[in-house]
Amino acid sequence: MPFETIQIATADGTAPACLYDRPGPGVLLLIDGIGMRPAMHEVGERLAAAGYRVLMPDVFYRLGAYTAPDATQLFTDPTVRQQWFARASASTNPAAIMRDVPAYLDALGGARAGVVGYCMGGRMALVTAATYPDRVAAVAAYHPGGLVTDGDDSPHRLVGAIRARVYVGAATDDGSFTDADRQRFGDALRDGGVDHTIEVYPARHGWVPSDTPAHDAAATARHWETLLALFAATLTPA
Repeated sequence: MPFETIQIATADGTAPACLYDRPGPGVLLLIDGIGMRPAMHEVGERLAAAGYRVLMPDVFYRLGAYTAPDATQLFTDPTVRQQWFARASASTNPAAIMRDVPAYLDALGGARAGVVGYCMGGRMALVTAATYPDRVAAVAAYHPGGLVTDGDDSPHRLVGAIRARVYVGAATDDGSFTDADRQRFGDALRDGGVDHTIEVYPARHGWVPSDTPAHDAAATARHWETLLALFAATLTPA
């Protein structure tokens, strides 16, 4: 399914976004930390084909024009990884993305939306649901990292505000979301009375996008089953 590129005015500038404009409930898709590229377009296209109006903004727009790094190099070359994330994090951080989110949700319309994210985008999807609880009906995060930190803004300190149904797909091989982190994050959701599921996949961090060395076809198929079931059960048909 083709998309159109639209420009969304944010508090900090103008963000290009891919809009899969079809009838259906609205879904905000937050990309991973590698940037906008064909592998993320594949995810947006598949979700739209399942019956959703999908908005996938380029959360790295503050960088200006950029080329996403090669995913294999990013996973295997420490220098490439350090250079990319140093550049990306200098202009893209959780506070900045949260300033942008209302404009993204406005572009989807007034109904409560679904939000899904991958890796960094998974963390931001959960923070979105906590920051704007009245605007999110369901949130899914796949192989998210950094959900439990020592910072005051750690996602696990925020998620008690979520009113959406939550699904987290964790990876067995993921130093950024360990067994101990999953326990603390699950406790935070339970303490907040949040309707949630945390499922651990026998996969590596980054298994969904097709261009990463961690890509796992079986785990990705399970991801689609859980994501579409979540949205079918929670989002109001357009």
